Amino acid sequence: MECVGSGPRLHEIRGAMRTCKDRGKTMSSFQVVTSPADRQALLRYARAVARHALGGRGEPPSKPNVAAPFGGAFVTFWNGSRLRGCMGTFAPVGDLADTIAYVTRLSLEDPRFRNDPITAEELPALTIEVSILSEATPTRDPASLIPGRHGIIIRRGGRSGCFLPKVAEERGWSAEEFLSQCCVMKAGLPADAWRDPETEVLLFEADAFSESRPGGDGNDPAGQPMKP
Repeated sequence: MECVGSGPRLHEIRGAMRTCKDRGKTMSSFQVVTSPADRQALLRYARAVARHALGGRGEPPSKPNVAAPFGGAFVTFWNGSRLRGCMGTFAPVGDLADTIAYVTRLSLEDPRFRNDPITAEELPALTIEVSILSEATPTRDPASLIPGRHGIIIRRGGRSGCFLPKVAEERGWSAEEFLSQCCVMKAGLPADAWRDPETEVLLFEADAFSESRPGGDGNDPAGQPMKP
């Protein structure tokens, strides 16, 4: 999964396509929301927000009261193994539920699918995945990051880019390859720019969980942590 920045604060995240087999594999034990009931509530809320955004009728859904420290979030829509939208933010918008609502709406308008957007008719066939990010923290030793556990943000001279934790694991990159590829592919910097003391490198983790079936059946035990 990949992310791109919008301005110096890296407001938006976009997810790269993955296979269904890849989903659920992670090396990180990081968790923000530990209660299965709270995870399910957040997934149901994301679906209700999407339904309301696509239908445009009635009152907005009531948000769940789930308190947790977090640094950002993103929401991904899957049609089987096919990505249908994935965007998010490193800048929280209100509390956790508010932020999930915000990125859910962003994901419905993922510009990569502007010619084939998600519709109200398609929504019941989609599976929703929520990822909650830790706060990004600067590191003086970028190469010490753990591929598959840490995501990265790289900034220098007005340029910035980031990768989510899954990218290194999915592509089989070492820590140094992860950093170099982010410099080149996302920040538009030389491959070794991360070694420069003038380059800021930040690390973060992601707590990801998803519905267990398309349509998010409320009677199904959705919201379990994504495990290896």
